[in-house]
Amino acid sequence: MNTLFQANKAIVYFTIMALVLLFVGLNQSWALALGIINMSLISAIMALGVNIQWGYAGLMNVGIMGFAALGGVSVVLIAQQPVTEAVDAGGIKMLIALIMGAATITAGILLNRRGVNKWLIAAIVVTGYLFTRYYFSEAADIIEKVDPAITGYLGGFGLPIAFSWIVGGVIAAGAAWWVGKITLGLRTDYLAIATLGISEIILYVIKNEDWFVRGLKNVYGLPRPVPYEVDMQQSEWFQNVVTWIHKSELQLLSQTEQIDKLSDYVREAAVVFVKLCYSGLFIAILVALIVLSNLALNSPWGRKVRAIRDNEVAASAMGKDIKRQHLQIFVLGSAIVGIAGALLVTYDGIFIPTAYLPLRFTFLIWVMVILGGSGNNMGSVLGAFIIWFIWIQSGPMGLWFVEMLSNNMSEGSTSLEFIEDRVHYLRLVFMGTILLLIMRFSPSGLLPEKNKEL
Repeated sequence: MNTLFQANKAIVYFTIMALVLLFVGLNQSWALALGIINMSLISAIMALGVNIQWGYAGLMNVGIMGFAALGGVSVVLIAQQPVTEAVDAGGIKMLIALIMGAATITAGILLNRRGVNKWLIAAIVVTGYLFTRYYFSEAADIIEKVDPAITGYLGGFGLPIAFSWIVGGVIAAGAAWWVGKITLGLRTDYLAIATLGISEIILYVIKNEDWFVRGLKNVYGLPRPVPYEVDMQQSEWFQNVVTWIHKSELQLLSQTEQIDKLSDYVREAAVVFVKLCYSGLFIAILVALIVLSNLALNSPWGRKVRAIRDNEVAASAMGKDIKRQHLQIFVLGSAIVGIAGALLVTYDGIFIPTAYLPLRFTFLIWVMVILGGSGNNMGSVLGAFIIWFIWIQSGPMGLWFVEMLSNNMSEGSTSLEFIEDRVHYLRLVFMGTILLLIMRFSPSGLLPEKNKEL
């Protein structure tokens, strides 16, 4: 029996998770259940990127926030309509400033490689910086003064939002290449510290450069790849489908009651339909990424990467370029995190820089990977569903727990008031407890990597 379970435990775990979500849909609401599913799918994509870095190559990336934020920025830059007034007012000056900055950095690097006098290089860099800063400050000030309550930034290119998912991955990959060239020579713990610090720098720039993506004022009204709920409610064919589904219930009501009830049904069905559309998109992307990841993992390239992870000294002795392989993995994993970040902003319909917190985009994602089993792509997906479900449902579970205590404790009890005031912290207790139990009883996760199951 135990052998049968071991052979089919992935199916067992996913079946249990599906039944739990079905229970939520039937007893709470289908909108809530689908919301959990969609956020779990996005988290699964993000966890897949981290799993590729840690599970495939043993690279500890704690800068997940930064790469996810770059994915979110790409949605704004690609999908939002350009702010014509801001572009006309300061767009050219900002472009000149950015070109001068890039030219200054490039000149400094090239001159240093050719052994030019250090003082001459310093003079060129300082001069370039001063000119860049002059044009940059003036352009930023002009742009941010263009209707700051609504815009105050350049906007985007007005392209289809689906294109921003690809761009998000490319931008995150480019940033990862730059970060990797600097940090991948560091030891694991120092690499973690360095990636965290660089991600904070990225977030600092996003939050403080209002001309770029409005800074802390957020960007709202982002376009969507699926219909709007209001449009679905006004659609005749959609109303007819909902009427047909609830035909037997509506027949028992009066005409006035039928109109009111049908309006409620249409409103609820529109929300569910839109979330289902999102689910279809996210599932398709997740499946494609898992298929590609598994193909790469089972290829000679994947075996080489795992060999480097297990014994760098032996792999290096066989002539393998360790740093190059680490850089490839770091770039690939970060690109997937960038795609997930773009999908998250697309799903929310708003870009909020302050939402990129270490607790949500670092700790939770790492717990998902550890819980599911590092090195196993399906384990990351399972961990994402379990952790996100508990993260969302911990509030209702905490309230239920307090209610049970109140039935067995006297009203006005100091202990009961203490627990009620801190019930929202229970989600952190749940996360810590899960992590401790997994590390104690299943260190390799619920779905370990195949060669680690023994």
